[in-house]
Amino acid sequence: MKHYYLILVIVLFASCQYFEKQVPSEKELLQKELKAINWNEVDEYPSIIDCDMIDNKKQRQQCFFEVLTRLIQEKLSIDTLFVLIPKLDTIEVKVTIFPNATMQFEPQFPTDSVVYDRTKIDSILKVRLVDFPKINPAIKHGIPVKTQFILPVILKGE
Repeated sequence: MKHYYLILVIVLFASCQYFEKQVPSEKELLQKELKAINWNEVDEYPSIIDCDMIDNKKQRQQCFFEVLTRLIQEKLSIDTLFVLIPKLDTIEVKVTIFPNATMQFEPQFPTDSVVYDRTKIDSILKVRLVDFPKINPAIKHGIPVKTQFILPVILKGE
């Protein structure tokens, strides 16, 4: 009877090889993970010191957009942009935040707009939109990433 148990144990251990599962390759796992990632959303939106204390992701994002819009409006309100182009009351600014925390601003114009002197507006924006507080870039899977968004900025005349 002892030999019977010994043979049974040997057969069970030898038969384990028939139950082995196919392990996917590293490339297959990587492709599966890359397909599962939503590339249109970030884990953490860009942030500014004024909004870092907010825990809610959506509220922090809203705070960031409000603070950045206010800062841009303040910097442009001291200029004569609204005097040069009185019909222009709102300008859309494309903001790009790079992974190294640098920013780029680019005015967006309507496609049918030939009235505006684009180079003049662009040069005014480049001169005025400097010296912002430190902005932390967006985070995707623990890595800083480039983000772009368009902010409507109301030009206030005095």
